[in-house]
Amino acid sequence: MLRINSLAFRLSAIAAVWSLAGLLAGSWGLSTLFRNSAERNFDTRLMSDLEGVIAVAELDCDGTVTMPRPLVAERFMNPFSGFYWQIANIEGANAATPKVTMRSRSLWDQALALGAAPPAGVVRSGYTTGPKQQHLRYIERIVSLPASDEAVEGKTCQGNKSFLFAIAGDLRDVEDDVASFDNTLFWSVVVLGAGLIGAMIVQVRLGLTPLRQVSQSLAAIREGRADHLEGKFPVEIQPLADELNALVAHNAEVVARARTHVANLAHFLKTPLSVIANEVQGVQGSMAETVGRQVHVMRRQVDHYLARARTVASAKVIGARTDVAPMIGDLTRALSKIYAPRGIRIERQCPEGLMFRGDRSDLEEMVGNLLDNACKWAEGEVSVGARAGRAGRLSIVVADDGPGLTEDEQERVLKRGERLDESKPGSGLGLGIVKEIASLYGGTVTLGRAEAGGLSVTLDLPAVER
Repeated sequence: MLRINSLAFRLSAIAAVWSLAGLLAGSWGLSTLFRNSAERNFDTRLMSDLEGVIAVAELDCDGTVTMPRPLVAERFMNPFSGFYWQIANIEGANAATPKVTMRSRSLWDQALALGAAPPAGVVRSGYTTGPKQQHLRYIERIVSLPASDEAVEGKTCQGNKSFLFAIAGDLRDVEDDVASFDNTLFWSVVVLGAGLIGAMIVQVRLGLTPLRQVSQSLAAIREGRADHLEGKFPVEIQPLADELNALVAHNAEVVARARTHVANLAHFLKTPLSVIANEVQGVQGSMAETVGRQVHVMRRQVDHYLARARTVASAKVIGARTDVAPMIGDLTRALSKIYAPRGIRIERQCPEGLMFRGDRSDLEEMVGNLLDNACKWAEGEVSVGARAGRAGRLSIVVADDGPGLTEDEQERVLKRGERLDESKPGSGLGLGIVKEIASLYGGTVTLGRAEAGGLSVTLDLPAVER
């Protein structure tokens, strides 16, 4: 379906409006031309009949119109057939309202209401209402009939005399033809208009296909299924695709540069802090204790904010994706060696092909912190597993067989960021960093009780859909 605010709808609507306007104007013009043509043909027929009446009309010695050869056309013989003729005297006192002296049999005892006679030499046409309320088209003309050339004994024949000849026909047949033509024209325009609109919609949709391809390619980049726009585009779209690819590459370059700066900053900050910590180590006195505490606080804050800055940058990388299984394999092998003296065994379960939609170092930061924390508190066994969750999500679960946390302790650790035990090494910001990195990717961290009795941490993160 076309959306109202879409480019395809606008193009289709504009083309449809202009096409419909053209079709309506054309159909109106065709209908008018057909009506005019039908009326002209009807007038030609009436004029021919009028000339026929004039041809057979004669003037006798008394000045009366006669028809020695009557018209035998059937349409003028049947009463109220719709075709009529009449002859009216226009001389003398009756010139303004001619008196009908002769009429067709189809008129019976009625006369055509035509009004005053036209000027001499003028053929006038118009419309009138005939018997039975028929809509008539008429033609009238004044004709001067010559005097009779037959001498009548004892009489003096009158000279030339003018009469008004009129003939009329019912327009019903013409109107029926026009109505039939209009009906055919209407349905032709409807079918043609529907076909044109459908063709325009298809044309617009096909024409905008490259833009949909660009949109799909950008979605693939954003979801991590591709790192640039792929495919061939028309010459009008290719510059846009090139600029977008350049923008994606520039974004990745900027993020990489930012990550390098963050790493350098971390190195420059941690080195002086380590020197200060070493200098006060073993020194007695309140000053040394204060400096030691503040160095410890600064280390925690530096770790926290540097991790956040790095993650904010990497979370905005378009098209970043990470294969989960190899990353977890690398972490478990490294931590297994580190905690081998304590006999910690790490089990992993992760299907191949599961992809995290984000940067590898961020995923390593999150899972590495969780695994390191689990190994510190475990009695002998740690497990890590990953699986596909709902559409576009993945879950990573890290569990141990250590003492675990109560519900109150879980809330204090996760929501308030408290460190419950200072006996274990580290800054105590591991879980907080994991939570913040996950939130930057739109993920969540959930604490619970593991089957082995220890703590279970579940990471819900965005995944790349295949």
